[in-house]
Amino acid sequence: MPVDRERVAALTRELLVAIGEDPDRPGLRQTPERVADAYAEFFAGVGGDPAEPLSHTISVAQGPAPDTLPSGAVMLRDVRFRSICEHHLLPFAGHAHIAYLPGEQVVGLGALPKVVEILAARPQVQERLGEQIADTIASSLDARGVLVVLEASHQCVTMRGARQSDSSTVTIAARGELAEPAARAEIIALLGRS
Repeated sequence: MPVDRERVAALTRELLVAIGEDPDRPGLRQTPERVADAYAEFFAGVGGDPAEPLSHTISVAQGPAPDTLPSGAVMLRDVRFRSICEHHLLPFAGHAHIAYLPGEQVVGLGALPKVVEILAARPQVQERLGEQIADTIASSLDARGVLVVLEASHQCVTMRGARQSDSSTVTIAARGELAEPAARAEIIALLGRS
């Protein structure tokens, strides 16, 4: 369901009045529409299918080396993401690091950031976001294992409350063979190398 921009703009105008501002003053006249446009972008993933980008797989067995199946992990580091915390409607942003152990099917690397984007573009908590990314990859590909590491800075921690401006939160979601401690540790060590 797309964001109801008209309703968001009306509610933003009401919010400005509620905090004691004049929504008709020059600096705020366009704010309700700007907020509506921003929210349409921030929440574009609501109702979206995060598995859709993974629907176009590539058969390794039908490729140039049909006798060779991948034995190691495919890793994509430093996928930038941003989301909105569902508790305070404040942004959090950071990097996703994704690894999967492919089976016979692989996916174009550009599909993985799209999964992150769809799932991040909805009210979220980081812990669930990582789990949803891992579940989507695990259920859409014939992956033997999936590992998702998210590191993000949350404005609900950096800008209000505790006001810890340098803090970040790290979460890990693992599936299949990469849920085993030794395999997970190896991938996490590789993700940390530049």
